[in-house]
Amino acid sequence: MLERLQKIIANAGIASRRAVEEMMVRGEVTVNGRVVTELGTKADPEHDHIKVGGKLITSHRQQEKRYILINKLRGYLSSVSDPKNRPLVAHLLPPSSRRGLHPVGRLDYNTEGLIILTNDGELTNLLTTGGRVEKVYHVKVKGSPGESQIEHLRAGIMIGRSRTAPAQIRLIERTREAGNTWYEVILRQGKNQQIRKMFDSIGHSVVKLRRIKIGHITDAGLPPGHHRELTTSEVNRFLRTQAATASRKLNNASARRKKRHREGSKRRAETVR
Repeated sequence: MLERLQKIIANAGIASRRAVEEMMVRGEVTVNGRVVTELGTKADPEHDHIKVGGKLITSHRQQEKRYILINKLRGYLSSVSDPKNRPLVAHLLPPSSRRGLHPVGRLDYNTEGLIILTNDGELTNLLTTGGRVEKVYHVKVKGSPGESQIEHLRAGIMIGRSRTAPAQIRLIERTREAGNTWYEVILRQGKNQQIRKMFDSIGHSVVKLRRIKIGHITDAGLPPGHHRELTTSEVNRFLRTQAATASRKLNNASARRKKRHREGSKRRAETVR
């Protein structure tokens, strides 16, 4: 069956759909020996020979799904490769455990904390699109921002040509000796280096940043630099959240249609009178 190429490759566990699109544009994807750069191109994962970076991918139907939680250290890239040969987050795993896994979303080079590596495209899509899963960060910034400045960040700011979604921010601690302040920041939709850019915009740059929670998954019992497998129940809870969200959207859409129908019927009845 024909499917979009970026979906096939993402489901094969190579990278997220967004990252796959970037690979296609760079000419790293071939189908039956032909380089494919046009987004939306379709292929048959069971019959076509699809390669990424010269390596033949395996259909997601033939793969065992794997989910590994890593407490990332500073100085590691959340990427599947790096032309400068800098350390990758996968290097925190034994070599035998890395094959076929990609990071879900990104933590920048100097950011610590939780990140999931998987070969499951469905979970990757769930965690990186639509703002369906909360991510919680602890942030140490220089100085002590005023409450009006923090309220400004909570409401959303312009980064580039788009506005950030509202964020939850609460004070954790002020460190008197260093003159720094710790905050907890909760995001649903995040842009590249969003938290750093948010605090830069009010003149209080980030000194330290770590992600402590992804949805219901926390860093409890997982020291920096260590990893563990996610349990089946932890993964299924993400998927149940997705199903519940989809159900709510369907019910809300149905309620809106019924409301429009009632209002239309009322207007027609008034016109007849």
